[in-house]
Amino acid sequence: MTLRDWFAARQKSQLVDTEREKREVADGLWTKCGTCTEPLFTKDLSANLHVCPKCGHHFRVGARDRIAQLLDPGTFNESFAELRSIDPLEFVDSKPYTQRLIESRAKAGEGDSVITGTGQLQGMAIAIAAMDFGFMGGSMGSVMGEKLTRLVEEAIPARLPLVLVASSGGARMQEGTLSLMQMAKTSAALARFAKEGLLYISVLSDPTTGGVSASFAMQADLILAEPGAIIGFAGRRVIEATIHQKAPSDFQTAEWVFKHGHIDQIVPRPRLRDALGLLIGLHTQRKLDPARVAVS
Repeated sequence: MTLRDWFAARQKSQLVDTEREKREVADGLWTKCGTCTEPLFTKDLSANLHVCPKCGHHFRVGARDRIAQLLDPGTFNESFAELRSIDPLEFVDSKPYTQRLIESRAKAGEGDSVITGTGQLQGMAIAIAAMDFGFMGGSMGSVMGEKLTRLVEEAIPARLPLVLVASSGGARMQEGTLSLMQMAKTSAALARFAKEGLLYISVLSDPTTGGVSASFAMQADLILAEPGAIIGFAGRRVIEATIHQKAPSDFQTAEWVFKHGHIDQIVPRPRLRDALGLLIGLHTQRKLDPARVAVS
């Protein structure tokens, strides 16, 4: 074999390997990390709570996966699942809002962008809400506001602590002012919740922005965040265009927001359940195992 033939054969082998990798990624067998580009066996990634074992990148997860990661198995009772968004404004952009809702329900497998309910975390009863970025970017519409408000109102007489996992691009523009009103609505419910001396913990995942970050997601007694999560209000480009300056490379990351005092702690996903259990246990004066105290 000549040197030219050897290089040709090697190039062909690399092309075959690349095509095989593309096929396996498309088939769902492998997932490429968005940060380190390492190909990861999807089953192993799932077992690691969708955190890259190589670089620690936190993949986005759906609301039901999130609830399953945090709650004790078999304890979740979903509430208000029957609520569905409608199209009061008959809004049309590149396609009708009603069509977007149909497509989003099919894609995410959920009725709307948040799942609410009650369950147990390490044996302690809690109210929980998890937002699903896969449903129209986790956008806040009337249904999200209604479900969160009802959850808070049910948690008050039951004396339940509240855990909310946020993941949202902000208000749902297809509902206009009706969407923006959910900021005031949920904030008023949380004010009543706080007046009762009940514990509210917010967990900010990637991304938490817009009207969600400007209201209920940042009004908690304790605000945790996952590593690398984008947290802010307006986007980087909008802010840079407004202030006519280049933002730092880590701008609006959980680490940058923590450094500037806007959140209480950054907690990696594999330690999140224990961290929440510790915090809720301290608030309810539950007897704690000293070995579990060092989760921060």
